[in-house]
Amino acid sequence: MGGVHGVCYGMVADNLPSRADVVQLYKSSNIHAMRIYNPDQEALVALRGSAIGLILDVGGVDAVRNLASSASAAASWVQANVQAYYPDVLIRYIAVGNEVAVGDAGLILPAMRNVQGALVSAGLSNSIKVSTAVRMDVITDSFPPSRGVFNPNVQQYMVPIARFLADTGAPLLANVYPYIAYRGNPQDIKLNYATFQPGTTVRDDGNGMTYTNLFDAMVDAIYAALEKAGASNVRIVVSESGWPSAGGFAASVDNARAYNQGLIDHVRQGTPKRPGVLETYVFAMFNENEKPGDPTERNFGLFYPNKQPVYPITFPN
Repeated sequence: MGGVHGVCYGMVADNLPSRADVVQLYKSSNIHAMRIYNPDQEALVALRGSAIGLILDVGGVDAVRNLASSASAAASWVQANVQAYYPDVLIRYIAVGNEVAVGDAGLILPAMRNVQGALVSAGLSNSIKVSTAVRMDVITDSFPPSRGVFNPNVQQYMVPIARFLADTGAPLLANVYPYIAYRGNPQDIKLNYATFQPGTTVRDDGNGMTYTNLFDAMVDAIYAALEKAGASNVRIVVSESGWPSAGGFAASVDNARAYNQGLIDHVRQGTPKRPGVLETYVFAMFNENEKPGDPTERNFGLFYPNKQPVYPITFPN
């Protein structure tokens, strides 16, 4: 069922190739999994028969609110966007919300429950898992990793979500960006440690583990928080991780290539706390020229919109 490496297919741009061309580019680049941020029907049609594994986001907070509103809304959504395509499209996970703001976090679990109920009714709940994608700030005290715990301001939402994931056999989707941590604290974090280059080791006296890169330390802090929430059997899928090649501090082609190739090569072995394959999605397939915010936001792509690589990168079989 696809590989351990995926790439996020963001579409916040006015100059991207057709959906069918993008699917071909995934295949020719040896990328076996994809994330899309809403149930884009053209993309889903283009994915039919491709054997590319998929994280399917429901869309923004309005979509989450709709799914939380009623079981029938969720059943209609699953029928239109999942049953209409599966198994021709290898939907693996449904992401109910991406980095949902605290004020709306109360919608996530009701929406997840409704989508799960619809999948159960459709006979698909063993094949397709329901989750939500969180960013690193749901964790507080992430250094050393063994101290990781869900942030008090989201604990009331995250602990029940973690237990729901444990009960349903679903992973937690986590967006993990060493770039953001490094940019925020370059005096204490070394660039080589942030970009999978050798030369720095950090020992965690709390769990006796030794860390050689920041990514592992961040993921293991989330694992520590899941354990403290009574959900130690929940695995993590890294639903976004990447490094910008231009537009800001430490954003260069060399750093982006070192990080993303390092990530792709590393995730087969997992983390010190959880050895084994760590399913990971690189952000992002393309530089997206209409993304708001900091200029780095428009420079996370592996490819330019003309399908030329921003820098060489190799996805193993």
